[in-house]
Amino acid sequence: MSSDSDTDVPAVLTLLRAATVADGVRPVSEEAELRLQHGSPGGHDVVVHDGGTLAGYARLDDGTAELVVHPDRRRRGLGTALLRQLLDLAGDRPLSIWAHGDLPGSAELLAPHGFDRARVLLQMRMPLDSIEPGPRPALPDDVRVLPFRPGRDEEAWLRVNARAFAWHPEQGRMTRADLELREAEPWFDPDGFLMAWRGAPDEGGVLLGSHWTKVHPAGDVADQPVGEIYVLGIDPDAQGMSLGRALTDLGLAHLLGRGLDQVLLYVEEDNAAAVRLYESRGFRRFAVDVSWQRAPGA
Repeated sequence: MSSDSDTDVPAVLTLLRAATVADGVRPVSEEAELRLQHGSPGGHDVVVHDGGTLAGYARLDDGTAELVVHPDRRRRGLGTALLRQLLDLAGDRPLSIWAHGDLPGSAELLAPHGFDRARVLLQMRMPLDSIEPGPRPALPDDVRVLPFRPGRDEEAWLRVNARAFAWHPEQGRMTRADLELREAEPWFDPDGFLMAWRGAPDEGGVLLGSHWTKVHPAGDVADQPVGEIYVLGIDPDAQGMSLGRALTDLGLAHLLGRGLDQVLLYVEEDNAAAVRLYESRGFRRFAVDVSWQRAPGA
């Protein structure tokens, strides 16, 4: 058994795919995978080898970590080896570790080391067979919904995203570099990134909100492609205009038009109002991600 931080990215990606197939859930977040592939100042990649073969991987960024052990090499102490590396890197600082899928092994690994369940993120899914293919939502006369324009709309979107998600520890901190990384991904589709503007965007118009959809390819989160309500955000000053419902309907219709049968979203479990809203629209709980936290000095 060995550990180091000189990461073989293709080998780690192969490990991640194997874990996804075995567990039915992606072992690390999209953000962690992007930072693995493109690098991240201040981030740390940790790997463990077993018999000369890459057997486990962990990523630590700004006090938040994720870890995974290859399905064929579990119950050999490799998860504990990764965890010890993360604890050494964190030192006396707080440390959070995401357990995607809330698999039983996560509690077995983390609870004895002083970690407690702190956040629960629900994945909810809904079939698209009841979605209206051509919705005509009621919008104010001066509001138009237009597709995102790469190279032109980034700053407006970042401003509204930061305001809409000021409370959110990850989404509200997105930078232009974060956005552009996603624009470069194969799944990015500006036609599915819907922007609600008051006035013309290049003539002093104001962005009020947006619905950014995503399509997961077959084999990513299911055997068939699945759509996602990726980011739905409304500027606080535009609340009360029913823009969230209008943009949701338009985004779901776009995904239906792509030939998809199902859509997913993520929502914090303690956001009871949002969970009730999504359940009223037909979404049902599908999977759970848990953030385990360890207090400094624990």
